[in-house]
Amino acid sequence: MTQLDVRPQAGDTVNGAPDGGVRAKGLGGNSVGLMGSAVIGISTVAPVYCLTSTLGSTAGEVGLAMPAVFLAGFLPMLLVAFAYRELNKAMPDCGTSFTWTVKAFGPRIGWMCGWGLVIATIIVLSNLAGVATSYFWLLAGEITSNDSIAALDDNKAVHILTCLALIAAATAISYRGMTATKGVQYALVGLQLVVLAVFVVMAFQKAGSAEFPLSQDFSWSWLNPFAVKSFSSFTAGLSLAIFIYWGWDACLAANEETTGSDKTPGRAALIAMVVLVGSYLATAIAAQMVVGAGTKGLGLANPDTSDNVFAVLAGPVMGPTLGILLFVAVLASAAASLQTTFIPVARTVLAMSAYEALPPSFARVHPRFKTPGRATVTAGVATAVFYTVMTLVSEHVLVDTIYALGLMICFYYALTAFACAWYFRRELFTSTRDFVFKGLLPILGGILLTGVFTKTLIDMWNPAYGSGSSVFGVGSVFVIGVGLLLLGVVIMLVMGRKSPAFFRGEVLKRDTPALVVAD
Repeated sequence: MTQLDVRPQAGDTVNGAPDGGVRAKGLGGNSVGLMGSAVIGISTVAPVYCLTSTLGSTAGEVGLAMPAVFLAGFLPMLLVAFAYRELNKAMPDCGTSFTWTVKAFGPRIGWMCGWGLVIATIIVLSNLAGVATSYFWLLAGEITSNDSIAALDDNKAVHILTCLALIAAATAISYRGMTATKGVQYALVGLQLVVLAVFVVMAFQKAGSAEFPLSQDFSWSWLNPFAVKSFSSFTAGLSLAIFIYWGWDACLAANEETTGSDKTPGRAALIAMVVLVGSYLATAIAAQMVVGAGTKGLGLANPDTSDNVFAVLAGPVMGPTLGILLFVAVLASAAASLQTTFIPVARTVLAMSAYEALPPSFARVHPRFKTPGRATVTAGVATAVFYTVMTLVSEHVLVDTIYALGLMICFYYALTAFACAWYFRRELFTSTRDFVFKGLLPILGGILLTGVFTKTLIDMWNPAYGSGSSVFGVGSVFVIGVGLLLLGVVIMLVMGRKSPAFFRGEVLKRDTPALVVAD
């Protein structure tokens, strides 16, 4: 089907913004309200998927202090969310971090910030597809009571082909637009939260019983971040904790398609984060109470099961019948997020292309669905290639890419936080509110994330970081994380030769008048 080319031409204006300012992209406006936006944020984060992937790894790093680390990870996310809210009020642009950092710091820093968001999303899409595939076959095995069917997930060829099919299906749904994506999200997010609540209640009930000899009594020390044995362990756990909140900014990426685009996305992001932190704390505490954080048996930090905790705990905690619901919830979580996670990557690529920072073909919007069709399909293909290659190269791809993902998230979130303070620097002392929400809180969030980024970068050089695999003696997490950032630098240099106007600051100018959207 043909695509509609809506790239702005020289001299175009958008709601009064001059040429070189924020531009329209041709997306379908007023497609999502406050609740729908919040649901998209929660769905993109995929709370049940995040928990099954990281509960064990985090417990392995920080032990019983996992709830404290989840709280610590929430703090910089909350501070950065304020930066996103303020920037979105001034510039409700689907390019979000890319657009805002270009306006604050210039084209090169902005381009790398956009690249950080894009590559982080490709990584998480690949992991979402992998988890969805594993739970598809696990669920099929549970329903049929046939272990040989469940074991098909261990067949690398079957696993990869199933994964590619799921990526293709998610790409097709996202291609059809926000309405199609939103239509399935309410049920899938509701299912996740209900099943998670049932798991928490049943874990609390069974904690301390004879069938769970590793049970632990609740202690307030679990909420004390200073109880972690070392600073390296704390930062490793914090990197994982930051990962489990990642994705709430999908609310902002859909801002040009949201009713009240200057205010609604920011409010939706805060709602999503409150739901997430409550769910994570309740689940972490309940899981530790029922099985502890040890490395044996059902202990959360058991290396044989830590990358997929719910697969082991579903039956013992919820029983054979209800346990299947937890498998369904993880599959629903990964599948739902696989759809909505295409929103930020496709719209960031669309914006980068509209502002001539990427090839112009990505700026084309589908005439019927009003979506960045080519950008969505390209993201799907990139996800499929990335996951296939990494699965064939590394047996521990899931763990290592999640650790590398934390580096990417800290990179572009920190840049966005600092961009907020710098962009509004002339307004910071006009009122107490402006000083706090446009300056102080974003700067604190940026500093915290920069600290985690720096410490993680140092630690991941060691092969023991992550899965323990290495490339020529260097930790594979370091190779994945730094290698992907350097790849961005190479692509940026190539684009600098093909699109010099953007990199000279002539297309999206620093501190030009922002897009004004009427309420």
